This record gives sequence, structure tokens and C-alpha cells, in this order.
Amino acid sequence: MKSEDTPFEGGPMDGRVLPVLVGMTGHPPKTYRIPVPGPDGGPPTVLVYRRVPRDDARGGLRFARWKYVHDPEGRKGSGRKWPWSRPDPGPAPDPDATPGGKPDDAHG
Repeated sequence: MKSEDTPFEGGPMDGRVLPVLVGMTGHPPKTYRIPVPGPDGGPPTVLVYRRVPRDDARGGLRFARWKYVHDPEGRKGSGRKWPWSRPDPGPAPDPDATPGGKPDDAHG
């Protein structure tokens, strides 16, 4: 497997450069998760970093094309977006909620 030295920005990994495995397309993963053991044997914390394009160029050639930026919220990635996929329906509606519209509107 091939790896690429990739810089990290923000969070506890700020300023470090790690070799990250690249896939068949030559790109590192979009999300890089680093598990950190909890203090005193508690539950582990997971640091989440997102891949973004690196904007510094050297002599017109781009050596390290990507960098990872800390995502403090650690939200889950959106996954693959296929053209035939349905959009996420979002949270379920509250069954006790009153329907929208004016009170005199006929719903039927």
C-alpha cells in the first residue's frame, strides 16, 4: 500500500505530519478518526479530522495535496452520495404536533 505524508491542523494533532494510506484513486480517506484512551480507564475519546484540499503549491507542483482539519463536533460523515439515493428524511415528526397552515384551512 502507498502512503502520503499528510499534515494535521487544529486539535491535539496540530502541526504533526503523519503517513496516511491512500486508496486506489491516490486519495487519503475523507475522515480520519484517532481513538484516544480515556483517563483512568474511562471510555475512549475519538478525535475526528476531515480531509480538505491543501492550498500551498511549490513551484507549480503540489506535493502533499491534502491536509486534515480538526472537527471538534465529530459529526458523522454523510457517506456516499449516489444519484439514485433518496435524501435523508430527517427526524420523525412529533405525533402530537398540530399540522401547519391556517386554522380554517381544510386538510383533506
